[in-house]
Amino acid sequence: MTTLNELAKGRASELVMEPYWWRPMPSETTDAAQIPEKTDVVIVGSGFTGLSAALTLAREGRSVTVLEAGRPGFGASTRNGGQVGSGNQKFRVATLIEMMGVRKAEAMLREGVAMLDHIDALVQDLKIDCFFMRCGRFRGAVRPAHYETMSRDMEDLRRHARVDSFMVPRSEQHREIDTDYFFGGAVLPQDASLHPGLYHAGLSNAAIKAGARIIGHTAVIAVQPEAGGFCVHTQRRPVWARNVIVATNGYRQDFNKFCHKRIVPVTSSLIATAPMGGERLNALFPSGRVYGNSARVFSYFRKAPDEPRIIWGGRAGRNAGEMDPRAYAHLARDMLKVFPHIGDVEVTHAWSGRIGYTFDEFPHLGRTPDGIHYAMGYCGTGVSRSTWFGRKIALQLVGKSEGFSEFTGLRFPSHPFHALAPMAVPFFEKWYQAKDALEK
Repeated sequence: MTTLNELAKGRASELVMEPYWWRPMPSETTDAAQIPEKTDVVIVGSGFTGLSAALTLAREGRSVTVLEAGRPGFGASTRNGGQVGSGNQKFRVATLIEMMGVRKAEAMLREGVAMLDHIDALVQDLKIDCFFMRCGRFRGAVRPAHYETMSRDMEDLRRHARVDSFMVPRSEQHREIDTDYFFGGAVLPQDASLHPGLYHAGLSNAAIKAGARIIGHTAVIAVQPEAGGFCVHTQRRPVWARNVIVATNGYRQDFNKFCHKRIVPVTSSLIATAPMGGERLNALFPSGRVYGNSARVFSYFRKAPDEPRIIWGGRAGRNAGEMDPRAYAHLARDMLKVFPHIGDVEVTHAWSGRIGYTFDEFPHLGRTPDGIHYAMGYCGTGVSRSTWFGRKIALQLVGKSEGFSEFTGLRFPSHPFHALAPMAVPFFEKWYQAKDALEK
């Protein structure tokens, strides 16, 4: 086995190179006979967005076929850290107000709260056993100045969106986390956690029960307008659909130029430790929340919900491929900065997933010029946003007023050098890391 100390030094062996969350997920097989000739709606992508849309549409009486290039749930929906926030973490409140004006900013912030409440209600309604819990989130300040900035932002969030929060000074942070690395932090007590694999399985079962088809290992090659709908060409055979929803986020959009030009895939990586003593783990995380920090290139971490393990995530390592254990050494080093006394703990799993980033850092939903619906661009806050946006885009497709979102109709920018953006991501991350290191 590999310890954190060994992984931090790039000496790793015997790691399971797939998501920890996949262990309880069912295996999926499919064949060409399952692909219908016609369907009301084809949804490309079987993550939370696609499943939420499929469930909504099936309940509205539409025939729905979800197509997935890999195994259902292959992408980021089962590769994330299982942290569920209000969906508006990308901008400080004051920045959002400067960009959008007070009225629009407040409406967007309130919708972010509704996203979180929706998942809570959906899990209860569908009776999904996925360890959903309103555990709260602690965000540690990596610099003293960050603490003051977070304090002002929490005040603005309370004033403009009525979101509860409180600050924890450094002298009291051990009641939240057993470290001296941070300079205090902020707590959002209503934020939540879940098991992404079990949540995905629950959504999938609900969509199938409602009448949706979910077909894996069937990549979409092209979507062409045809005869009052669309011909969706797959690697197996074409299927005609009256409507199409693209719900791939950070994964494939190359079959649709509009979406492809507007999404930048960014890789995020995670590791899971071996089970450790429950008392030792609870001493590290006495409040049992989900955690993050205030760095530009930040870490996010938590206790696993089903076993006494630590799940730790951050941006991808660039020195090796995703299937090379050495690519995860930086995550072990980051963990040891916060918990320097746990170097003997073993690591069992390492994996990566692709986040869908947009050029304006807002999520987007709507229709392309040729009439294809889309919901994507969650910029790293996809657990809450994707479920909400999947439902919203489905309701928009059937023409219901409840489908309105404050994010509907936002200009969805591309960039003249969009083709180079994925190659530029590592350089921007290095730049942000340098700024983090130089900041006082």
